[in-house]
Amino acid sequence: MSRTARVRAVRLGPRSLAALALTSAVGVVAFCWPFLAPPSSQLSAHAQDAPWLFAGLLVLLVAVVAATISESALGPKAVAMLGVLAATGAALRPIGAGTAGIEPMFFLMVLSGRVLGPGFGFALGSVTMFASALLTGGVGPWLPFQMLSMGWFAMGAGLLPGGGAGTAAHAGSRPRKRARGRAELLMLACYGFLAAFAYGTVMNLAGWPFLAAAASNISFDAAAPVGTNLARFVAYCAATSLGWDLGRALCTVVLTLALGPAVLRALRRATRRAAFETAVTFDGPAG
Repeated sequence: MSRTARVRAVRLGPRSLAALALTSAVGVVAFCWPFLAPPSSQLSAHAQDAPWLFAGLLVLLVAVVAATISESALGPKAVAMLGVLAATGAALRPIGAGTAGIEPMFFLMVLSGRVLGPGFGFALGSVTMFASALLTGGVGPWLPFQMLSMGWFAMGAGLLPGGGAGTAAHAGSRPRKRARGRAELLMLACYGFLAAFAYGTVMNLAGWPFLAAAASNISFDAAAPVGTNLARFVAYCAATSLGWDLGRALCTVVLTLALGPAVLRALRRATRRAAFETAVTFDGPAG
């Protein structure tokens, strides 16, 4: 008996992909503008205002992506699972907050993105971070950057190789390779470790330009060349967040290896029972 291809709760159509690509492109500019804008540009002249402007733009773009995904492929079953997982992630985030980067929500984002695909992963990461901010009172200009970064984080897990569901749908076709068991756990643990550092580094870019007034040798200098600011940023990351990022990465690896098998089985069982790709129909009253 053949198996179907990998089931995904959210299938990204052309409009969703275009909106996601546009948001990601603007997000890259919003994070990296200190290295992209020359010292003589108006953006560098308003270095203290730029993060706020980009934050407002990202709010609109993330909303566009959410609306596009909802319009194209986010059915009621996927909405229900998105709500459950986002609530769980939001509840996990405050655990260990302020203690050496122990943030257990990251491993859940990795496993959910892996099972449910990149489209669902991006939506889940963004919604979870928004719900967590409301829960903890962490609403501010940094929130859109956190939503986008967490969306990328979970989406990346859905793009990892070896996610096929087994044999191909048509008889005689070549079977699809898939990663399961220990190999899959090791791959997810490695991804979680590297992505946790990437998340911390990207989020440093969102707040680093605000330190310009501190006039230290690790703060952003709008008049300095790109090479100097890059060296300052590396020093800033090493001095302020390296230990926190390491704690987050190690916590993600440990939880992925320890709880990953059980959580992956539960998510895959729930996905099969939900049958996301089966349309919901209502029969009329018996005649």
